[in-house]
Amino acid sequence: MKTVECDILIKNIGQLLTIPSKNGPVINTNRESLGIIENAYVSIEDGKIKDIGRGSKEIAAKKIIDAEDCIALPGFIDPHTHLIFSGTREKEFSMRIRGKDYLTIMQEGGGIKSTVKATRLASKEELFSVSAKRLDTALSWGTTTCEVKSGYGLSTADEIKMLEVASLLQRNHTVSIAPTFLGAHEVPEEFNGNKRGYVDLIIHEMIPEISKRKLARFCDVFCEKEVFNRKETEKILNEGLKHGFHAKIHTDEFYNIGGTELAEKVNAVSCDHLICTNDKGLSSMKKAGSIAVLLPGTNLFLMKKEIPPVDKMRELTVPIAIGSDFNPGSSPIIAMPVIMSLSCLLYGLTPEEAIVGATINAAYAIKEEGVIGSLEEGKLADIVIIDSKNYEEIPYWFAQNRIVYVIKGGRVVAGKKKFQTTED
Repeated sequence: MKTVECDILIKNIGQLLTIPSKNGPVINTNRESLGIIENAYVSIEDGKIKDIGRGSKEIAAKKIIDAEDCIALPGFIDPHTHLIFSGTREKEFSMRIRGKDYLTIMQEGGGIKSTVKATRLASKEELFSVSAKRLDTALSWGTTTCEVKSGYGLSTADEIKMLEVASLLQRNHTVSIAPTFLGAHEVPEEFNGNKRGYVDLIIHEMIPEISKRKLARFCDVFCEKEVFNRKETEKILNEGLKHGFHAKIHTDEFYNIGGTELAEKVNAVSCDHLICTNDKGLSSMKKAGSIAVLLPGTNLFLMKKEIPPVDKMRELTVPIAIGSDFNPGSSPIIAMPVIMSLSCLLYGLTPEEAIVGATINAAYAIKEEGVIGSLEEGKLADIVIIDSKNYEEIPYWFAQNRIVYVIKGGRVVAGKKKFQTTED
Protein backbone atom coordinates (compact mmCIF):
# COMPACT_ATOMS: atom_id res chain seq x y z
CA MET A 1 0.00 0.00 0.00
CA LYS A 2 1.09 3.55 -0.72
CA THR A 3 2.21 5.54 2.30
CA VAL A 4 0.65 8.98 2.69
CA GLU A 5 2.30 11.45 5.03
CA CYS A 6 0.07 13.66 7.16
CA ASP A 7 -0.08 15.45 10.49
CA ILE A 8 -3.13 13.66 11.84
CA LEU A 9 -4.98 10.50 10.90
CA ILE A 10 -8.50 9.82 12.19
CA LYS A 11 -9.19 6.12 11.66
CA ASN A 12 -11.94 3.63 12.42
CA ILE A 13 -14.77 6.13 11.97
CA GLY A 14 -18.05 4.23 12.09
CA GLN A 15 -20.05 6.86 10.21
CA LEU A 16 -18.37 9.85 8.62
CA LEU A 17 -20.88 12.56 7.69
CA THR A 18 -19.19 14.62 4.99
CA ILE A 19 -22.32 16.72 4.13
CA PRO A 20 -21.02 17.82 0.72
CA SER A 21 -22.42 20.95 -0.87
CA LYS A 22 -21.27 21.78 -4.38
CA ASN A 23 -24.35 23.65 -5.57
CA GLY A 24 -25.46 25.90 -2.72
CA PRO A 25 -27.24 25.25 0.57
CA VAL A 26 -28.78 21.84 1.12
CA ILE A 27 -32.53 21.63 0.49
CA ASN A 28 -34.86 18.63 0.32
CA THR A 29 -32.65 17.14 3.00
CA ASN A 30 -32.50 13.37 3.39
CA ARG A 31 -30.03 10.66 4.38
CA GLU A 32 -28.17 11.02 1.09
CA SER A 33 -27.58 14.70 1.89
CA LEU A 34 -25.28 13.68 4.74
CA GLY A 35 -22.70 12.07 2.42
CA ILE A 36 -22.18 9.15 4.76
CA ILE A 37 -19.04 7.02 4.46
CA GLU A 38 -19.05 3.88 6.62
CA ASN A 39 -15.80 2.61 8.15
CA ALA A 40 -13.96 5.75 7.14
CA TYR A 41 -10.75 7.66 7.71
CA VAL A 42 -9.72 11.33 7.45
CA SER A 43 -6.17 12.58 7.07
CA ILE A 44 -5.23 16.15 8.01
CA GLU A 45 -2.28 18.28 6.90
CA ASP A 46 -1.57 21.91 7.87
CA GLY A 47 -4.92 22.23 9.56
CA LYS A 48 -6.90 21.20 6.49
CA ILE A 49 -8.49 18.01 5.28
CA LYS A 50 -6.07 16.19 3.00
CA ASP A 51 -7.85 12.96 2.21
CA ILE A 52 -11.09 11.13 3.03
CA GLY A 53 -11.89 7.54 2.26
CA ARG A 54 -13.39 4.22 3.20
CA GLY A 55 -11.67 1.41 5.03
CA SER A 56 -8.16 1.35 6.44
CA LYS A 57 -5.21 2.88 4.68
CA GLU A 58 -1.52 2.71 5.46
CA ILE A 59 -0.83 6.30 6.43
CA ALA A 60 2.17 7.53 8.37
CA ALA A 61 0.90 10.20 10.72
CA LYS A 62 2.48 12.15 13.54
CA LYS A 63 -0.70 11.77 15.57
CA ILE A 64 -3.47 9.22 15.33
CA ILE A 65 -7.03 9.35 16.59
CA ASP A 66 -8.81 6.03 16.84
CA ALA A 67 -12.49 6.97 16.51
CA GLU A 68 -13.43 3.52 17.79
CA ASP A 69 -16.44 3.22 15.47
CA CYS A 70 -17.92 6.57 16.57
CA ILE A 71 -19.54 9.21 14.36
CA ALA A 72 -17.50 12.07 12.89
CA LEU A 73 -19.00 15.16 11.26
CA PRO A 74 -18.20 18.85 10.69
CA GLY A 75 -17.80 21.05 13.75
CA PHE A 76 -21.07 22.73 14.66
CA ILE A 77 -21.66 26.29 13.50
CA ASP A 78 -23.91 28.52 15.58
CA PRO A 79 -25.18 31.21 13.17
CA HIS A 80 -27.06 33.37 15.68
CA THR A 81 -25.86 34.34 19.16
CA HIS A 82 -25.82 37.32 21.52
CA LEU A 83 -22.76 35.98 23.30
CA ILE A 84 -21.36 39.23 24.70
CA PHE A 85 -23.33 40.67 27.61
CA SER A 86 -23.19 41.34 31.32
CA GLY A 87 -25.76 40.39 33.95
CA THR A 88 -28.53 37.80 34.01
CA ARG A 89 -32.32 37.95 33.78
CA GLU A 90 -33.57 35.11 35.92
CA LYS A 91 -36.23 37.40 37.44
CA GLU A 92 -37.83 37.66 34.02
CA PHE A 93 -37.88 33.87 33.85
CA SER A 94 -39.98 33.87 37.01
CA MET A 95 -42.20 36.63 35.60
CA ARG A 96 -42.92 34.58 32.48
CA ILE A 97 -43.70 31.51 34.57
CA ARG A 98 -46.26 33.68 36.36
CA GLY A 99 -47.86 34.73 33.09
CA LYS A 100 -46.17 37.88 31.73
CA ASP A 101 -45.10 37.78 28.08
CA TYR A 102 -41.80 38.95 26.62
CA LEU A 103 -43.05 42.18 25.06
CA THR A 104 -44.83 43.22 28.27
CA ILE A 105 -41.62 42.69 30.23
CA MET A 106 -39.77 44.83 27.67
CA GLN A 107 -42.33 47.62 27.99
CA GLU A 108 -41.89 47.58 31.78
CA GLY A 109 -38.15 48.19 31.49
CA GLY A 110 -36.95 44.62 31.41
CA GLY A 111 -35.76 42.65 28.43
CA ILE A 112 -33.02 44.03 26.24
CA LYS A 113 -32.87 47.37 28.06
CA SER A 114 -31.98 45.73 31.37
CA THR A 115 -29.06 43.92 29.73
CA VAL A 116 -27.99 47.16 28.06
CA LYS A 117 -27.62 48.81 31.49
CA ALA A 118 -25.42 46.01 32.80
CA THR A 119 -23.36 45.73 29.61
CA ARG A 120 -22.67 49.46 29.46
CA LEU A 121 -21.29 49.31 33.02
CA ALA A 122 -18.99 46.36 32.27
CA SER A 123 -15.43 46.93 31.12
CA LYS A 124 -14.05 45.43 27.94
CA GLU A 125 -11.90 43.11 30.07
CA GLU A 126 -14.91 41.92 32.06
CA LEU A 127 -16.93 41.26 28.93
CA PHE A 128 -14.04 39.37 27.34
CA SER A 129 -13.56 37.17 30.40
CA VAL A 130 -17.20 36.13 30.76
CA SER A 131 -17.68 35.69 27.01
CA ALA A 132 -14.57 33.50 26.71
CA LYS A 133 -15.97 31.19 29.39
CA ARG A 134 -19.22 30.93 27.45
CA LEU A 135 -17.28 30.02 24.34
CA ASP A 136 -15.43 27.36 26.34
CA THR A 137 -18.81 25.79 27.10
CA ALA A 138 -19.95 26.03 23.47
CA LEU A 139 -16.69 24.42 22.34
CA SER A 140 -17.13 21.54 24.77
CA TRP A 141 -20.46 20.82 23.03
CA GLY A 142 -18.86 20.82 19.59
CA THR A 143 -19.28 24.42 18.38
CA THR A 144 -16.23 25.44 16.37
CA THR A 145 -17.60 28.63 14.76
CA CYS A 146 -19.97 31.16 16.28
CA GLU A 147 -21.72 34.25 14.95
CA VAL A 148 -21.63 36.99 17.61
CA LYS A 149 -23.85 40.08 17.62
CA SER A 150 -23.50 43.42 19.32
CA GLY A 151 -26.75 45.09 20.37
CA TYR A 152 -26.46 45.45 24.14
CA GLY A 153 -24.54 48.73 23.89
CA LEU A 154 -26.93 50.92 21.88
CA SER A 155 -24.49 53.82 21.89
CA THR A 156 -21.62 54.30 19.50
CA ALA A 157 -18.98 53.78 22.19
CA ASP A 158 -20.64 50.73 23.71
CA GLU A 159 -21.43 49.06 20.39
CA ILE A 160 -17.78 49.52 19.45
CA LYS A 161 -16.78 48.12 22.84
CA MET A 162 -18.82 44.97 22.23
CA LEU A 163 -17.43 44.46 18.74
CA GLU A 164 -13.89 45.02 20.01
CA VAL A 165 -14.53 42.23 22.50
CA ALA A 166 -15.67 40.04 19.60
CA SER A 167 -12.41 40.88 17.83
CA LEU A 168 -10.42 39.96 20.94
CA LEU A 169 -12.26 36.64 21.12
CA GLN A 170 -11.45 35.98 17.48
CA ARG A 171 -7.76 36.51 18.15
CA ASN A 172 -7.54 34.73 21.48
CA HIS A 173 -10.12 31.95 21.53
CA THR A 174 -10.23 28.64 19.69
CA VAL A 175 -13.78 29.15 18.41
CA SER A 176 -13.94 31.23 15.22
CA ILE A 177 -16.10 34.37 15.40
CA ALA A 178 -18.34 35.93 12.75
CA PRO A 179 -19.09 39.47 14.07
CA THR A 180 -22.43 41.19 13.45
CA PHE A 181 -23.40 44.80 14.18
CA LEU A 182 -26.86 44.91 15.78
CA GLY A 183 -27.13 48.50 16.95
CA ALA A 184 -30.78 48.33 15.86
CA HIS A 185 -31.65 45.82 18.57
CA GLU A 186 -33.75 48.20 20.67
CA VAL A 187 -34.17 51.94 21.19
CA PRO A 188 -32.13 53.01 24.24
CA GLU A 189 -33.82 54.87 27.07
CA GLU A 190 -32.07 58.17 26.27
CA PHE A 191 -33.92 58.13 22.91
CA ASN A 192 -37.38 57.38 24.31
CA GLY A 193 -39.85 59.24 22.12
CA ASN A 194 -37.14 59.95 19.55
CA LYS A 195 -36.63 56.73 17.62
CA ARG A 196 -35.95 58.74 14.47
CA GLY A 197 -32.99 60.34 16.24
CA TYR A 198 -31.63 56.93 17.19
CA VAL A 199 -32.01 55.61 13.64
CA ASP A 200 -30.08 58.67 12.43
CA LEU A 201 -27.34 57.91 14.98
CA ILE A 202 -27.06 54.35 13.68
CA ILE A 203 -26.92 55.48 10.07
CA HIS A 204 -24.71 58.54 10.31
CA GLU A 205 -22.36 57.60 13.15
CA MET A 206 -22.39 53.93 14.18
CA ILE A 207 -22.30 52.25 10.77
CA PRO A 208 -19.58 54.50 9.28
CA GLU A 209 -17.37 54.21 12.37
CA ILE A 210 -17.76 50.44 12.73
CA SER A 211 -17.09 50.03 9.01
CA LYS A 212 -13.98 52.23 9.27
CA ARG A 213 -12.66 50.09 12.13
CA LYS A 214 -13.57 46.84 10.29
CA LEU A 215 -15.26 45.43 13.37
CA ALA A 216 -18.20 43.61 11.75
CA ARG A 217 -19.08 41.63 8.64
CA PHE A 218 -22.86 41.78 8.95
CA CYS A 219 -25.49 44.37 9.82
CA ASP A 220 -28.63 43.11 11.53
CA VAL A 221 -31.90 44.78 12.58
CA PHE A 222 -34.64 43.62 14.95
CA CYS A 223 -37.61 44.25 12.65
CA GLU A 224 -40.53 43.76 15.00
CA LYS A 225 -43.57 45.48 16.48
CA GLU A 226 -42.48 47.87 19.28
CA VAL A 227 -38.90 47.87 17.94
CA PHE A 228 -37.97 48.83 14.32
CA ASN A 229 -40.56 48.92 11.56
CA ARG A 230 -40.09 47.78 7.99
CA LYS A 231 -39.20 51.23 6.64
CA GLU A 232 -36.60 51.83 9.37
CA THR A 233 -35.16 48.36 8.88
CA GLU A 234 -34.73 48.85 5.14
CA LYS A 235 -33.10 52.23 5.67
CA ILE A 236 -30.56 50.87 8.18
CA LEU A 237 -29.72 47.76 6.16
CA ASN A 238 -29.27 49.74 2.96
CA GLU A 239 -26.82 52.01 4.75
CA GLY A 240 -25.01 48.92 5.99
CA LEU A 241 -24.78 47.61 2.44
CA LYS A 242 -23.23 50.91 1.31
CA HIS A 243 -20.52 50.43 3.94
CA GLY A 244 -19.74 46.84 2.98
CA PHE A 245 -21.84 44.90 5.51
CA HIS A 246 -23.94 41.91 4.51
CA ALA A 247 -27.57 42.14 5.64
CA LYS A 248 -29.30 39.96 8.22
CA ILE A 249 -32.82 40.42 9.58
CA HIS A 250 -34.23 39.51 13.01
CA THR A 251 -37.92 39.32 12.15
CA ASP A 252 -41.36 37.76 12.48
CA GLU A 253 -40.66 36.53 16.02
CA PHE A 254 -43.86 37.90 17.61
CA TYR A 255 -45.75 39.56 14.77
CA ASN A 256 -45.55 39.70 10.99
CA ILE A 257 -44.80 43.28 9.97
CA GLY A 258 -43.28 42.40 6.61
CA GLY A 259 -39.68 41.99 7.68
CA THR A 260 -38.97 38.93 5.54
CA GLU A 261 -40.42 40.73 2.53
CA LEU A 262 -37.30 42.93 2.65
CA ALA A 263 -35.02 39.94 2.01
CA GLU A 264 -34.93 40.40 -1.75
CA LYS A 265 -34.54 44.20 -1.50
CA VAL A 266 -31.49 44.04 0.76
CA ASN A 267 -30.11 40.68 -0.46
CA ALA A 268 -30.35 39.29 3.06
CA VAL A 269 -27.90 36.51 3.85
CA SER A 270 -30.33 35.21 6.45
CA CYS A 271 -33.65 35.96 8.07
CA ASP A 272 -33.88 34.72 11.65
CA HIS A 273 -36.71 33.63 14.03
CA LEU A 274 -39.53 33.51 11.43
CA ILE A 275 -42.27 32.20 13.71
CA CYS A 276 -44.87 34.47 12.07
CA THR A 277 -43.52 34.49 8.52
CA ASN A 278 -46.01 34.24 5.64
CA ASP A 279 -45.79 32.93 2.08
CA LYS A 280 -44.96 36.36 0.65
CA GLY A 281 -41.99 36.71 2.99
CA LEU A 282 -40.72 33.21 2.24
CA SER A 283 -40.98 33.87 -1.49
CA SER A 284 -38.86 37.00 -1.03
CA MET A 285 -36.31 34.94 0.91
CA LYS A 286 -36.26 32.30 -1.82
CA LYS A 287 -35.60 34.93 -4.51
CA ALA A 288 -32.83 36.47 -2.39
CA GLY A 289 -31.22 33.12 -1.61
CA SER A 290 -31.63 33.85 2.11
CA ILE A 291 -31.11 31.17 4.74
CA ALA A 292 -33.94 30.66 7.23
CA VAL A 293 -32.22 30.56 10.63
CA LEU A 294 -34.58 28.90 13.11
CA LEU A 295 -34.12 29.36 16.86
CA PRO A 296 -36.04 26.70 18.81
CA GLY A 297 -34.38 27.52 22.13
CA THR A 298 -36.36 30.74 22.15
CA ASN A 299 -39.62 28.86 21.65
CA LEU A 300 -38.79 26.67 24.62
CA PHE A 301 -37.69 29.44 26.95
CA LEU A 302 -40.52 31.85 26.06
CA MET A 303 -43.02 28.97 26.14
CA LYS A 304 -44.31 29.90 22.69
CA LYS A 305 -46.60 27.39 21.00
CA GLU A 306 -46.43 29.02 17.56
CA ILE A 307 -43.69 27.60 15.34
CA PRO A 308 -42.14 28.67 12.04
CA PRO A 309 -43.88 27.42 8.86
CA VAL A 310 -41.37 24.63 8.27
CA ASP A 311 -43.59 22.73 5.82
CA LYS A 312 -43.95 25.84 3.65
CA MET A 313 -40.17 26.37 3.80
CA ARG A 314 -39.71 22.84 2.51
CA GLU A 315 -42.32 23.37 -0.21
CA LEU A 316 -40.68 26.59 -1.40
CA THR A 317 -37.19 25.08 -0.97
CA VAL A 318 -35.99 27.76 1.42
CA PRO A 319 -32.81 26.35 3.04
CA ILE A 320 -32.98 25.92 6.81
CA ALA A 321 -30.23 26.49 9.39
CA ILE A 322 -30.59 26.39 13.15
CA GLY A 323 -28.95 28.50 15.87
CA SER A 324 -28.97 28.86 19.62
CA ASP A 325 -29.98 32.55 19.88
CA PHE A 326 -27.88 32.39 23.05
CA ASN A 327 -28.79 35.42 25.18
CA PRO A 328 -29.66 36.18 28.81
CA GLY A 329 -33.38 36.72 28.33
CA SER A 330 -34.98 34.36 25.85
CA SER A 331 -32.51 31.53 25.22
CA PRO A 332 -29.69 30.93 27.73
CA ILE A 333 -28.77 27.77 25.82
CA ILE A 334 -25.38 27.53 24.13
CA ALA A 335 -25.11 23.79 23.37
CA MET A 336 -25.79 23.11 19.69
CA PRO A 337 -26.70 19.40 20.18
CA VAL A 338 -29.45 20.58 22.54
CA ILE A 339 -30.66 23.04 19.89
CA MET A 340 -30.62 20.22 17.34
CA SER A 341 -32.84 18.13 19.61
CA LEU A 342 -35.22 21.05 20.14
CA SER A 343 -35.44 21.70 16.41
CA CYS A 344 -36.73 18.15 15.99
CA LEU A 345 -39.00 18.10 19.04
CA LEU A 346 -40.53 21.57 18.71
CA TYR A 347 -40.34 22.32 14.98
CA GLY A 348 -40.58 18.85 13.48
CA LEU A 349 -37.22 18.94 11.70
CA THR A 350 -35.85 15.54 10.80
CA PRO A 351 -32.50 14.48 12.29
CA GLU A 352 -31.00 15.00 8.84
CA GLU A 353 -32.37 18.55 8.63
CA ALA A 354 -31.07 19.33 12.12
CA ILE A 355 -27.57 18.10 11.26
CA VAL A 356 -27.46 19.97 7.95
CA GLY A 357 -28.89 23.04 9.72
CA ALA A 358 -26.08 23.06 12.27
CA THR A 359 -23.31 22.53 9.73
CA ILE A 360 -23.28 23.43 6.04
CA ASN A 361 -26.46 25.53 5.97
CA ALA A 362 -25.27 27.38 9.06
CA ALA A 363 -22.01 28.03 7.20
CA TYR A 364 -24.00 29.59 4.36
CA ALA A 365 -25.82 31.75 6.93
CA ILE A 366 -22.48 33.39 7.81
CA LYS A 367 -20.95 33.19 4.32
CA GLU A 368 -18.25 30.69 5.33
CA GLU A 369 -19.42 27.77 3.19
CA GLY A 370 -16.18 27.69 1.21
CA VAL A 371 -14.09 27.04 4.32
CA ILE A 372 -16.20 25.13 6.87
CA GLY A 373 -19.51 23.31 7.26
CA SER A 374 -18.65 20.13 5.36
CA LEU A 375 -15.78 17.63 5.34
CA GLU A 376 -14.14 17.93 1.95
CA GLU A 377 -10.56 18.01 0.77
CA GLY A 378 -9.03 21.46 1.25
CA LYS A 379 -11.52 22.67 3.83
CA LEU A 380 -10.54 23.42 7.42
CA ALA A 381 -10.30 20.34 9.61
CA ASP A 382 -13.07 21.39 12.01
CA ILE A 383 -14.40 18.01 13.11
CA VAL A 384 -16.51 16.66 15.96
CA ILE A 385 -16.37 13.00 17.00
CA ILE A 386 -19.42 11.81 18.93
CA ASP A 387 -19.85 8.63 20.95
CA SER A 388 -22.73 7.23 18.90
CA LYS A 389 -23.13 4.55 16.24
CA ASN A 390 -25.86 6.18 14.19
CA TYR A 391 -26.31 9.86 13.32
CA GLU A 392 -29.95 9.78 14.47
CA GLU A 393 -28.61 9.46 18.02
CA ILE A 394 -27.22 13.01 17.91
CA PRO A 395 -30.61 14.72 18.52
CA TYR A 396 -31.96 11.65 20.33
CA TRP A 397 -29.67 11.87 23.37
CA PHE A 398 -31.26 15.06 24.66
CA ALA A 399 -28.94 17.31 26.70
CA GLN A 400 -26.28 14.59 27.01
CA ASN A 401 -22.81 15.68 26.00
CA ARG A 402 -21.43 12.70 24.10
CA ILE A 403 -18.56 14.62 22.47
CA VAL A 404 -15.36 12.56 22.42
CA TYR A 405 -13.13 14.92 20.42
CA VAL A 406 -13.46 18.46 19.11
CA ILE A 407 -10.88 19.19 16.41
CA LYS A 408 -10.40 22.79 15.29
CA GLY A 409 -8.08 23.56 12.40
CA GLY A 410 -6.44 20.17 12.80
CA ARG A 411 -5.87 20.43 16.57
CA VAL A 412 -7.73 18.55 19.30
CA VAL A 413 -9.09 21.37 21.44
CA ALA A 414 -11.77 19.71 23.58
CA GLY A 415 -13.28 16.34 24.36
CA LYS A 416 -12.86 13.40 26.65
CA LYS A 417 -9.95 11.52 25.05
CA LYS A 418 -6.39 12.18 23.97
CA PHE A 419 -4.35 11.44 20.88
CA GLN A 420 -2.48 8.25 20.34
CA THR A 421 0.87 9.65 19.23
CA THR A 422 3.28 7.93 16.88
CA GLU A 423 6.46 9.73 15.91
CA ASP A 424 7.67 9.08 12.36
